[in-house]
Amino acid sequence: MKSALRILGIDPGLRVTGFGVIEKGAGGLRYVASGCVRSGTGELSARLKTILEGLKEVIAEHAPGEVALEKVFVNVNPQSTLALGQARGTAICAAVLAGLPVAEYTALQVKQSVVGNGHAKKEQVQHMVKRLLALHGDPQSDAADALACAICHAHGGRLGAYAIGALRMKKGRLA
Repeated sequence: MKSALRILGIDPGLRVTGFGVIEKGAGGLRYVASGCVRSGTGELSARLKTILEGLKEVIAEHAPGEVALEKVFVNVNPQSTLALGQARGTAICAAVLAGLPVAEYTALQVKQSVVGNGHAKKEQVQHMVKRLLALHGDPQSDAADALACAICHAHGGRLGAYAIGALRMKKGRLA
C-alpha cells in the first residue's frame, strides 16, 4: 500500500512567509498544518535568518517529502522584487538543506489549479483552499497562498489532463 505524500507549500515574503502542509493520499488531500514565519523589521541578514530557522523548524516538525514554492513576480519596485527574491532563495535553501525536492509554480499556475481562474483574488483562493481541505474557517492570507501552492503541486501542476508546463498563455489564460 502506497503511503501518503506530505507536501510543504511556501509563499515567500520578507516580512511574512506563509507555509502550509498537506498530505496527498488515496483518500484525496488532507490538511496537516499552516501558519506564518514572521521576520519583522530590521537588518536584512537577521530577517533572512529568521525565515531560514522558521522553515527549518516547520520541516523538522512536519517531515514533508516535497516542497512547492511560488515563483517571484517582477514588481514595479526593483528593491521589493530583490527583497522578495532573497526571501524566496532562503526558503529554497531551507528545503535543499533538508534534502527535499523543490517544485516552483507561478501565481497564475497556482490560482488556475486551485480556483480555475489564473486571475482570482486572494479571497477566492482562501475560500477554495478552505473548501478543498474541508477547513472550518478561512486560513490567514499568506498561509492560504502556501496551502494553494501545495495543492497545485499535489495536483501534479496539472489542469485536467494537461501539464501546466505544456500549456501556453493566450490572452492572459492558459491554453
